[in-house]
Amino acid sequence: MKKQAIFLLALSGALSGTLHAEDMSTLKAEGKGVIKGFFKELKGELMKAKKAGGPIAAVKACNTKAPGIAKNASKNGWDVARTSLKLRNEDNAPDQWELKVLKQFEARKAKGESPEKIAYAEIVSDNGKRTFRMMKAIPTAELCITCHGTKVKPEIINALNKHYPNDKAKGFKVGDIRGAFTLKKAL
Repeated sequence: MKKQAIFLLALSGALSGTLHAEDMSTLKAEGKGVIKGFFKELKGELMKAKKAGGPIAAVKACNTKAPGIAKNASKNGWDVARTSLKLRNEDNAPDQWELKVLKQFEARKAKGESPEKIAYAEIVSDNGKRTFRMMKAIPTAELCITCHGTKVKPEIINALNKHYPNDKAKGFKVGDIRGAFTLKKAL
């Protein structure tokens, strides 16, 4: 009887580990979809603004539309945002967990990992509640350096200073990690 109890306890632990792995896989897949939708809508708005009024219009659209896009993407229990080690918008400052992950992302990139593939997820305790957290690196693309690069035009700098007086999101090169999409979901 004692051996059966130990076996059942071991089996229960193994099954719960398997379920946990399946839950993580499902949450990661769902999270990737949330990020993809958020990125697609944000990029679409920025491209539309840039096409209509150039980079200065894109700066304004990023300032006014990005928070609403993040809010719209935050549904079905998801909390969606962006953050960075070099912030443009102080409202996007990383919390302790995000800061740790952003630093890990930089270390992974320094070891040769492609920013396009860098992501991380785990289940953490957040105020006593189990919470799924996930981050996906945002690689700096050619389009990004117009406003985030090393040689930004003076008129764009003026627009950035108007909308983001404490802007630190400058000096990026193509292939750098611009920041990260960050997701949370209470379990």
